[in-house]
Amino acid sequence: MIVDCYTHIWESPGQLGRVVEALRRHSRVPSGRGVGDQEPRANVTRHFAASKAADATIVVGFKSEYLGADISNDTVADYVKTHPERLIGFAGIDPTNRAAALEEIDRATCELGMKGIAISPAAQDLHPSSSNMEAVYEHAESLGLPVMFHQGIQISSECKLEYAQPVLLDAVAREYPKLKIIIAHLGYPWISEALVLLGKHSNVYSDISWLLHQPWEAYQALLSAYQYGVMDKLLFASGFPFNSATESIETLYGLNHLCAGTNFPRIPREALRGIVECDAISRLGIRHEAPRSTTPSEITAEDGANA
Repeated sequence: MIVDCYTHIWESPGQLGRVVEALRRHSRVPSGRGVGDQEPRANVTRHFAASKAADATIVVGFKSEYLGADISNDTVADYVKTHPERLIGFAGIDPTNRAAALEEIDRATCELGMKGIAISPAAQDLHPSSSNMEAVYEHAESLGLPVMFHQGIQISSECKLEYAQPVLLDAVAREYPKLKIIIAHLGYPWISEALVLLGKHSNVYSDISWLLHQPWEAYQALLSAYQYGVMDKLLFASGFPFNSATESIETLYGLNHLCAGTNFPRIPREALRGIVECDAISRLGIRHEAPRSTTPSEITAEDGANA
């Protein structure tokens, strides 16, 4: 089963607030995939086409009063309802207003049918252990909702680097041991910190989105994860609109090609397969009817033969 654990949609750049200029700069980074757009296009048509290689796809809302951004939970939920067997919504929650945040969690889960929540201390100008954040954790834990922590510290110059460090989540994982925690983007740029947390806490996971369009960075990060023994805590994710599920699978299985003609260690193919085919729905305790599983063998047969 292939679950894409981190994707976004938006209807217009205006929903991104002051994030949009940084995304325009990011989209011009040479990647060989559609460079030249003013900003990444993330409409639902493109999203659904890009997600076909996955059996299930998590679509993440995003809200930041601090940055004036709002990819609304209603927008995400309306899209998820068009293909509920394949799409899973995570509500974007901004804990700046504690009462409003807790109300929105209840609305998103009870009325909109969303299965997890996403927050971003760095983009919301809140320390991960602030009282407002802790109220959100406590409520999410009581409802059995996984919490995704956006890293994305490069999305705006106004993001607070000091609030994005994965080590700050050590206290959260200790205080809320039943809360499923997902560190987005393997904690980039603090990858080593994130790996230590994955090894230390049974309730902490990480997705690999935003790494795979930087193959050398991804190779080093995943080799470290393998050597540290935490590959089973990694979740597949494309990071759409910056990558599709198919492109991400191909890149992941092709990472060992970087070792060709060198003595660099290879990451075992079975370890990479474990990321691609991880049943994140079960791992995270998400209440969702699992779709029929497919395999990526047709996509990766050539890469697998050479890995």
